[in-house]
Amino acid sequence: MDQLALLFVLLLGAVLSVPVGERLKLPAPVLMTLVGIVLALIPAVPNVEVPPEYILPLVLPPLLYAAVQRTSWRQFASNVRPILLLAVALVFVTTAAVAAVAHAIVPGLPIAAAVALGALVAPPDPVAATAVAGQLGLPRRLVSILEGEGLFNDVTAIVLYHVAIAAAVSGTFSISEAALELVLSAVVAVAVGLGLGWAANRLIGLLGDATLQVGLTLLVPFVSYVLAEELHGSGVLAVLTTAMFLAEYAADADDVMGRLVGRTFWEVVDTLVTGIAFGLIGLELHNAMDTASGRWGELLGWSGAVVAVVVLVRLVWLLPASWLAKKLHKARNAEEEIPVSVRETVVMWWSGMRGVASVALVLAIPLTTEDGGPFPNRDELIFIAFGVILATLVLQGLSLPWLVRKLGVAADSEAEAAYEKDLAIRAAKAAKSRLKEIEQVEELPDEVLEQLLRRAYDIGLRISPDMPGDERRAAQEERLKRIKRVRQIQGEMMSAARHAVLDARNEPGGDPEIVDRVLRHLDVRSMR
Repeated sequence: MDQLALLFVLLLGAVLSVPVGERLKLPAPVLMTLVGIVLALIPAVPNVEVPPEYILPLVLPPLLYAAVQRTSWRQFASNVRPILLLAVALVFVTTAAVAAVAHAIVPGLPIAAAVALGALVAPPDPVAATAVAGQLGLPRRLVSILEGEGLFNDVTAIVLYHVAIAAAVSGTFSISEAALELVLSAVVAVAVGLGLGWAANRLIGLLGDATLQVGLTLLVPFVSYVLAEELHGSGVLAVLTTAMFLAEYAADADDVMGRLVGRTFWEVVDTLVTGIAFGLIGLELHNAMDTASGRWGELLGWSGAVVAVVVLVRLVWLLPASWLAKKLHKARNAEEEIPVSVRETVVMWWSGMRGVASVALVLAIPLTTEDGGPFPNRDELIFIAFGVILATLVLQGLSLPWLVRKLGVAADSEAEAAYEKDLAIRAAKAAKSRLKEIEQVEELPDEVLEQLLRRAYDIGLRISPDMPGDERRAAQEERLKRIKRVRQIQGEMMSAARHAVLDARNEPGGDPEIVDRVLRHLDVRSMR
């Protein structure tokens, strides 16, 4: 099996891991990691050979861009304090603790290389955590915190990692220069992200066609990352800024086709890239086994010590940080989302699985230093890092569902249903308000007006069937059944129309381009 065949195997596994994981009650990222481990144990499967300098630019931009689609600037602004406590501060604390322990137990490990190890194992993976959370039905506030933490701890950790790697490669380190580099890196990244976001937003408006718009969004995160890195800024922060700008300002309520196509496209990209990344985690067992040849006891001991530090530091930090966040929350009556109990804090602690960012960073460790010598303790760092990744991802990922059930942490389904009902009422009112505005400027026949009023009400009813009051619910439920039956018949009619058009493809003299054009028109009508 060659590298290309291995890539297609991972892509296939990424697709199959979603339905198989749902059936087995396993998160897809964890399942893909196990698939990678199995592949690594097969002698015919080759070692993964990806140049370190390509790992970060190829893996992180699409994953970060896809993750931002699930959040918003408002959500981030409302949760600045928990994000600073849980992401930025915790990454610094974890990096320092891991660096101190690694420097003490690994003979000859320079402090700069130890800091690089601490930075790359510090950030929990948002993809793995939210994938698990989605299947377990955790409260939305916990999912929001995990997403926000995952996005911004990646930024913090990667900037720290680059500073530490630069010090290890050059052999020199200055705290003042490192601090200045951190600030300049952030400023450059935000400037690049905002500028590119504005330019991409203008281009999206000019393109018009949904296919071209989605194609542009695929290029944007890579351009943002590379441009920021070329200007000595943080590529990750630039991608994050660009994605948030577009999510905030590029949304067009009437762009139905662009929204549906874009969301579907990015879900596909997210699934495939995530699957490959977690599959690579398992496949790196090849290299770890080669590194540990004859040194299993020593390397496993070092890995176990770092795993213990990573897990315990998160718990020791989260308990007082959550308590402090709750105190500040009550004092300011803020809208921020925080864990409301010790049980939720424990679930957050155990959700700290390491994954894609850590893999990308450890594989990106340079092979040599500036003087041409090998990077200090590179093989040992890779083994320890993958020990942390596998231990947290597999052990915590597999046991988190049990822990959630044991603690009884679940989403507030009544509050979610009430919010959905409120949105349905808001949508129906907006439709009725617009109908009244139209009625004031043009005269509508009574039967047409009555029909439009019913349709305005149906907009909310289809979103939330429980929207009407108790006295009208029975009649509305009966009417909803009739509407569903009418829509079912309409669907069968449209299906017959699509079959007839598709049959024209095989007729002599048929023009496939015209067939596809008519079929696209029918598909759009079907969606509406």
